[in-house]
Amino acid sequence: MPEPGPGEVRVRVAVSGVNHSDWKGRQFGHRNGTLMFPEVIPHNDGSGVIDAVGAGVDRERIGQRVWVWEAAYKRPHGTAAEYAVVPSRQAVPLPAQVSFETGACFGLPAVAAQRCLLAGQKGPDRLGPGALSGRTVLVAGGAGAVGHTAIQLGAWSGATVIATVSGPKKAEMARRAGAAHTVEYRSQTAQSDIRALAPQGVDLIVEVAATENIATHLEVLAPNGTVAAYGTEGDSVLAFPTKKAIGRNLRFQFVLAMTLSAADKDLASADITRAAADGALAVGEEAGLPIHRFPLQRTGEAQDAVQAGVLGKVVVEIG
Repeated sequence: MPEPGPGEVRVRVAVSGVNHSDWKGRQFGHRNGTLMFPEVIPHNDGSGVIDAVGAGVDRERIGQRVWVWEAAYKRPHGTAAEYAVVPSRQAVPLPAQVSFETGACFGLPAVAAQRCLLAGQKGPDRLGPGALSGRTVLVAGGAGAVGHTAIQLGAWSGATVIATVSGPKKAEMARRAGAAHTVEYRSQTAQSDIRALAPQGVDLIVEVAATENIATHLEVLAPNGTVAAYGTEGDSVLAFPTKKAIGRNLRFQFVLAMTLSAADKDLASADITRAAADGALAVGEEAGLPIHRFPLQRTGEAQDAVQAGVLGKVVVEIG
């Protein structure tokens, strides 16, 4: 039973969310091929109820329903356990109408999506109704966890969202998440299809595969447009014609949720919670993000499912 230290809370975990970083940590280690700690309990995201607090934390937090992010970043014990200890600010109050399963799906994917949507030039510094009104956002890979949340947050904030997908099934998922339009990126007419939907160009691209899609970026971005890239493609190198990028004042912003500043993460968690309270961050088949559930003793299989590219969100049910 872990005990919370100063400024920390202990969460009785209900549901643990699984991300790509979890299986990658197991397979490749954390640093130079090794784990940072002799024993690691994985998973950064989750939800549950605070049952104990450390020194300096208001005891009124005990009994509070929360969603948790970044539990295992530079810490040995994450949310794939009955109890997890995290800094108090990383256990965020979960709106009463939001389920534990939904809350466990926020975490790092939602933080990354929020920061990508704020990367546009002369854009807002917070998300919310009307914050992205008049802007067109292209979400590449709209059926993934980050892409799904970017669609939802973008639509909630008033943007016209176009999602690129690999086929009809994922197109339907993106539309259920709130995308106004979908385009199959494998089509030979993908660039012209996007341009037909956004004749003046798109203002912001939320990108999972910047190296692979750079040619499309340069064709569909509006002047002063931005690519916010959160995905990695191994050791690939991004190259682009600088003359065209400079001439159109394009911006390329790279986003890794874990290494954002504490202030940026706190703003993201606040925006995410507000969107959840407004009902904008639903999960499940009807919301375009199927849920795959595993019990705690099958956590390894849950990570394997994420690594294999299962369509939707994988969670581990603790209780």
